Amino acid sequence: MTARFAAYPGAVARAAEFGAELAFDLQLVAPQLPAYPVPSGHTEMSWLRHLTETGARERYGPREAHPQAYAQLDHELNMIEELGFPGYFLVVYDIVDFCRRADIYCQGRGSAANSAVCYALRITNVDAVRHRLLFERFLAPERDGPPDIDVDIESDRREEVIQHVYARYGREHTAQVANVISYRPRSAVRDVAKAFGFPPGQQDAWSKQIDRWGDVATVDVPEIPEQVVAYANELQTFPRHLGIHSGGMVICDRPVIEVCPVEWGRMPGRSVLQWDKDDCAAVGLVKFDLLGLGMLSALHYGYDMIGMSLDLGDMTLDDPEVYDMLCRADSVGVFQVESRAQMATLPRLKPRTFYDLVVEVALIRPGPIQGGSVHPYIRRKNGQEPVTYPHPLMRNALEKTLGVPLFQEQLMQLAIDLAGFDAAEADQLRRAMGAKRSVQRMEQIADRLYQGMAERGITGELADDVYRKLTAFASYGFPESHAMSFAYLVYASSWLKRYHPGPFLAALLSAQPMGFYSPQTLVDDARRHGVQVRRPDVNASDAKPVLESTPDTRWGSRAGEPPHAWGLGGPAVRLGLSSVRTLGDGVAERIEAERAADGPYRDMPDLARRVGLTAAQLEALATADAFACFGLTRRQALWAAGAAAQERPGRLPGTVTGTEAPVLPGMEEVDRLVADVWATGLSPENHPARFIRPQLDAVGAVPIDRLGRVEPGRRIRVGGIVTHRQRPATAGGVTFLNLEDETGMLNVTCSPGLWQRHRRVARTSTALVVRGRLQRHEGVVNLVADRLDPIEAPVRPASRDFR
Repeated sequence: MTARFAAYPGAVARAAEFGAELAFDLQLVAPQLPAYPVPSGHTEMSWLRHLTETGARERYGPREAHPQAYAQLDHELNMIEELGFPGYFLVVYDIVDFCRRADIYCQGRGSAANSAVCYALRITNVDAVRHRLLFERFLAPERDGPPDIDVDIESDRREEVIQHVYARYGREHTAQVANVISYRPRSAVRDVAKAFGFPPGQQDAWSKQIDRWGDVATVDVPEIPEQVVAYANELQTFPRHLGIHSGGMVICDRPVIEVCPVEWGRMPGRSVLQWDKDDCAAVGLVKFDLLGLGMLSALHYGYDMIGMSLDLGDMTLDDPEVYDMLCRADSVGVFQVESRAQMATLPRLKPRTFYDLVVEVALIRPGPIQGGSVHPYIRRKNGQEPVTYPHPLMRNALEKTLGVPLFQEQLMQLAIDLAGFDAAEADQLRRAMGAKRSVQRMEQIADRLYQGMAERGITGELADDVYRKLTAFASYGFPESHAMSFAYLVYASSWLKRYHPGPFLAALLSAQPMGFYSPQTLVDDARRHGVQVRRPDVNASDAKPVLESTPDTRWGSRAGEPPHAWGLGGPAVRLGLSSVRTLGDGVAERIEAERAADGPYRDMPDLARRVGLTAAQLEALATADAFACFGLTRRQALWAAGAAAQERPGRLPGTVTGTEAPVLPGMEEVDRLVADVWATGLSPENHPARFIRPQLDAVGAVPIDRLGRVEPGRRIRVGGIVTHRQRPATAGGVTFLNLEDETGMLNVTCSPGLWQRHRRVARTSTALVVRGRLQRHEGVVNLVADRLDPIEAPVRPASRDFR
């Protein structure tokens, strides 16, 4: 450049000077949070200190009663002031306070649970002082942006909180964060097939044969043209479209549109940025995560039904009956511990304390599984292996997990104990060793680590071994604070299931869709616990499930009762009208509201006239047996539905003809099952496997509840409905099936070879007869399959595959 402008001496140098003077960092225009409205005489920081002090007196008592807690609070508040984040904490406090005033269940989780300030402000329910959690895992001096506080909110009322944020800070200053939706195998096959001109039906048929995750090319589906598979693989992980982030909202001190383009969301009252969370972070937009959690909705419904209110932070966590239930893996519907893998671990872990639940939540995760922590921990927990520590200084960090590293906070504590790091340096180590490793940062931190260990006599091979363990552990350690937040919900949902199985079922059905199991499985499990489940009824059902009781109904099971008796004599669960096909929430709520305003419906034409239902909606209600209150059988109601649909508000009552049905034949039991499943997706009285039991008996299939009497190692047959197909990334290609009959559930293990050999049957059959060897270890039953055969069930309920 200097040679090119040689005729103009000094031009290049002056241009460089001008460039340096004119350049500016985008951070100079980065938006800040708006000023938080505080009372007169207070700054944001002084108001945060006041709120924290007030909350601490409720949580801990006066200063002199708990000096350790107040010392930690002072340390955290000084750090918050130093980093300039009081406004962030006040905004989150305001959101949580709104939820509390509006009776919306919520809980902060994630690394925020490491903070005593968040505990004092009731943002979280985990006492970071009592559990000795490291605040620097949450907030450290090197942090280049505000902390990250995720707030779980009951999913059915999350929109109220979102609209509160819009109203509080102004529509112009607030927006939701976009999310880039990438191509996955199914969507890639569908779009590529569309691009090649194949008809929509063919696109859907091919995409449904592809697993939700993985590589399209590895799938042996001969019908799919080669070019569709090839181009679908090329599209993997490419962006497909923009969606709305599951919880992210940004708030800033100027109109958001001055920072980033904004558009209206499809849902009324929502405005959405056109950037994702990484772009927002890069430009300095402050994001708040307001996440919907179905279990919080279910807990609210359940506790309302039994006339109680739930405060997660004030629960007693030591009921032996709750832990007995979990030790038996009787955890269908229970938050976080209902999956196949969790239910296989519970009888081996044998949780007896709240901290056992914390470990259980963290243990069945990809990291601890790949890191080889699961089996050593369980062996040590059961006294089958001695608790040892590679070095005595590791005892402080690893004692509570029996010498097996599980949590990220333990990594930081090890650095403090072994190398003399302070908490901030320990968090630097965690970040440097995390997923996005920097070679330069790793070298710097390794030198500091080795130097600190040498000062404490840890040198040579022992020091290298410690470094290798820390490096490997950093990749998979789970945050202890996160596990603790979730463990509170595990206990709360377990308590509700143990003592109030009827309300627990009604609450879970009201909060659908959520959880691991389908409504049919939840209903079957509740029936096995003595709960009576009733069909929808236009004069008895609300839009959501309700409880039906009499003066003799008992509320709450007693200690010492066997599981099948927990629900006996308790309230019955009446299914909701919104579960009926074609109705949806809107029509169901109209039926409920009209009945509440003007009294029960007299007959089917009266319902049609007052609510304005179509023939299809009346036929769906008839198929669900929702007109039994009028003395009509399903077939009589179906006969009358078309005529009754002619009733309209302006029509003279009683002028419609054809609603009186002639004598019609009754329905067989299997026909009632088919009608129930068609109309509502589940049968409240029967399990589909009951109707194939004669065929299962003919091939010698053993009912699942009798497997406890079968000698392990024997080759047997078991039959039932397939409810799940799973292939975890940590399982080395092994596929797991959940098989369910009218007596219980069974985990089936399919090797990669077996799956390939029986692929079409394994993927597409609603019901299977599985031959294999029975395994039973510490109360956990498993069948290792060697043959799969299809069997025809009367209905075809959808399984939840590869989620």
